[in-house]
Amino acid sequence: MHRILPYGLAVIFLLSGGAKLAGLDFEVRAFERWGYPPAFMYLTGALEVAGAIGLLIPPLSALAGACLALLMIGAVGTHIAFAEWPMMFVAGAILLAGAARAWAGRREIKALPGRLRRPAD
Repeated sequence: MHRILPYGLAVIFLLSGGAKLAGLDFEVRAFERWGYPPAFMYLTGALEVAGAIGLLIPPLSALAGACLALLMIGAVGTHIAFAEWPMMFVAGAILLAGAARAWAGRREIKALPGRLRRPAD
């Protein structure tokens, strides 16, 4: 069960981010409808793909979940602003899943700075 959530989230964000990076028509139309520039769509896609990869790297998984949850705050806000209620609930569920991964790995996040330091010679 410990790995199911990160893997599921990774699939979601790889597909979503990949669609943005590929410039799929439905993503382009959505970002146009919301008034966001194309560069923002590509940035969002890159962050989603990077986060998905981070979810698959055990020492980074919880931090990636936290970052993706923060990213999803923007998605939820956009869907609220445009009264896209079904998508707001989907984005909200993904936000909560990312936050749950971060919470479950909060000790991993706290330990990360120590793991990144090189041992003294």
